Amino acid sequence: MGTPKVRPTLLKAATLLALAAVCLAQAPLPFAQTIARLSEPNGYFDTDNLISNESSYLQVVPELARQSVHGGAYIGVGPDQNFSYIAATRPQIAFIIDIRRDNELLHLLFKALFKLSRNRAEYLSLLAGRTPPADADGWRTATIDRIATYVEEAKPVDPNALRAKVDRALRETGVALSEKDLKTIAGFHEQFIRGGLSLQFQSTGRPPQWNYPTYRDMLVDTDPAGKQSNFLGTEEAFQFVKGLESRDLIIPVVGDLSGPSALVAIGKLLASRGEPLTAFYTSNVEFYLYREGTFPKFVANLRQIPHAPNAVIIRSNFRFASAGPRRPKDNSTSELQPIDDLIGR
Repeated sequence: MGTPKVRPTLLKAATLLALAAVCLAQAPLPFAQTIARLSEPNGYFDTDNLISNESSYLQVVPELARQSVHGGAYIGVGPDQNFSYIAATRPQIAFIIDIRRDNELLHLLFKALFKLSRNRAEYLSLLAGRTPPADADGWRTATIDRIATYVEEAKPVDPNALRAKVDRALRETGVALSEKDLKTIAGFHEQFIRGGLSLQFQSTGRPPQWNYPTYRDMLVDTDPAGKQSNFLGTEEAFQFVKGLESRDLIIPVVGDLSGPSALVAIGKLLASRGEPLTAFYTSNVEFYLYREGTFPKFVANLRQIPHAPNAVIIRSNFRFASAGPRRPKDNSTSELQPIDDLIGR
């Protein structure tokens, strides 16, 4: 039997459809409108959550590479440890979902600082309210240890001038921010400035625990391969995250993982763009869902998100009974689980 011939018109139509799918996946989203459309009402959690308290967060990075968890879409909860997972998995689009609208406002602060910074040294300096180095290009190959030391020793920047720049960048996001919102964001920034790289995770009304890492600890830590895999560890990793931010492809969403609409809406958006989920960082939120009896609803929501065959959950386990390896200094174990295992496929 001869090879069947394909009509040129059919081949052309198929090619156009394929190109249309690629263009749709890469098309920019209206940032502010997308946040509003996907978000649920504001909820409550009793932490400021400005930085993570998971000292083990980098320990899964080599395994993500070994399992080829790469591209597609990323979903995560919480503050900027997400950027390190984004740098490791290189998604086309990312969503940061959190029950607290304060987390959305915190990520808008990060977004503004990415816009104002040409490189890692400038970003970390502005986050800590310090004067960036004058020779910016000379710091592109610097180690994160050297950058952290510079920031710790640098002179404070003019706070009023910095506030004006950040507020202007915040308004340019297009997100409707009230004066109260701007004050909340300024308050978050002030905590980074006041705490510097010694800042620690804190729960409402309780001091940091003795084994909570400092922000500096988080920045300079290494993964099991000995690599400093924080997103500020290399200029290339920082620029990847900055590139997504500049294209409005890191989208902070207010939502409960077991809530009525946010995760489902993200799933529908990913389906429309042809982007499968590859990595979902849940921190230890599942523990609270179990406790509240809403974990089955999270699984039901997760089933409605298109995902790659090798897509994984990244979770943190603070229970010492965890089967995973734990470094002596760690207060948690970071673990991977195939999404198909979790949802029963």
